[in-house]
Amino acid sequence: MTDSVLPQNIMHFARLLRRAGLPVGPADMLAAQQAIALVDIGSRAQVRTALRTTLVHRHEYEDLFHQAFIMFWRDPEAAKTAKALELLGGTPAPPEKAPPGSRRLSEALSAPREQKQPEKEEIEIDAVLTVSDSEKLQTMDFEAMSAAEIANAKAEIRKLTLPLDLKRTRRRRPDPSGPHTDLRATIRASMRTGGEILEIAATRKVTRPPPLVVLCDISGSMNRYAQILLHFLHAVANDRDRVSTFLFGTRLSNITRQLRHRDPEIAFQMVSHAVPDWSGGTRIGEALEKFNRDWSRRVLGQGAVVLLVTDGLDRDGAHGLSENMERLHKSCSRLVWLNPLLRWDGFQPKSQGIRAMLPHVDEFRTVHNLASLRALVETLSRPQSRGAMDRWRAAA
Repeated sequence: MTDSVLPQNIMHFARLLRRAGLPVGPADMLAAQQAIALVDIGSRAQVRTALRTTLVHRHEYEDLFHQAFIMFWRDPEAAKTAKALELLGGTPAPPEKAPPGSRRLSEALSAPREQKQPEKEEIEIDAVLTVSDSEKLQTMDFEAMSAAEIANAKAEIRKLTLPLDLKRTRRRRPDPSGPHTDLRATIRASMRTGGEILEIAATRKVTRPPPLVVLCDISGSMNRYAQILLHFLHAVANDRDRVSTFLFGTRLSNITRQLRHRDPEIAFQMVSHAVPDWSGGTRIGEALEKFNRDWSRRVLGQGAVVLLVTDGLDRDGAHGLSENMERLHKSCSRLVWLNPLLRWDGFQPKSQGIRAMLPHVDEFRTVHNLASLRALVETLSRPQSRGAMDRWRAAA
């Protein structure tokens, strides 16, 4: 490999990482060029270490970088060697399961190069009565989306941020213009000037968003919605602190630690290993009882907000559901129930599970498309509206 080809290959490798989702910029490419000049090109380990040191800035990107390095800097003679071993009677190694990130890297490697299109004559189109694809995607039901539309919806979901109104805590922070006088800090500062007070220290109470707890149903009837909502929950968990996420079907699973991984593909693979009852039955009362017994005192506090995502169809016929919903409601400051069945105009709370849950929630909203998710994001920072809940309680 000549010196003129190597810088181009490093540039193409950095572009591959950027297409795969790693934050690689021009400064990182230049640093990689300088690092390669200082190591032995014949040593694959030194080259990999130099590129990883200059192009990877977060620990969660190391797995993806490792796969990209193997795919891009592969040995051109490896295929011939494997073919020769097979002809000599050697047994080829069994194929391994594709690691997380390999599909994304394959798509990045096969990304078509941008080609200049010939100039075409401009054609004016009357678009008064047409609808753009993005507007259509906002109102399309998740269950009716194709694979390509689901991919576009997941990309839109990652852009959503979830604000919550700030809550005042008991902690205080130093602030020269704060409304509270800090006598201890004032006296401590006066010791430096021989006991003479030159200025009065002040403090202000610290405000921070309340904890957010999500309980999401992953039963068969919620399968399509839960898969897409996990992308929303992953974006929320990586955007703010004190977010706890639980999945329940026939049992309760805590996936808070798995969703903390910044790479969504790796995070969802970790979730699939941690959750054994995906697309099974639903035992809402039993799952809420376990949450109230084992987790409520740990994660519900300081004005926590709970998002309960389920269709309310309970396999056990609402056994113990009302009592556990009441306890959950009393343990948090705001309980929001997200039900995709609410998208139907003729929806009526007739099932036993829905009738048992409705009296104990603060808000009852639908979550079936991007527009409903955006409405949820907007309303969580507003005061609670009681009128709609009174109507649903009366219907129940």
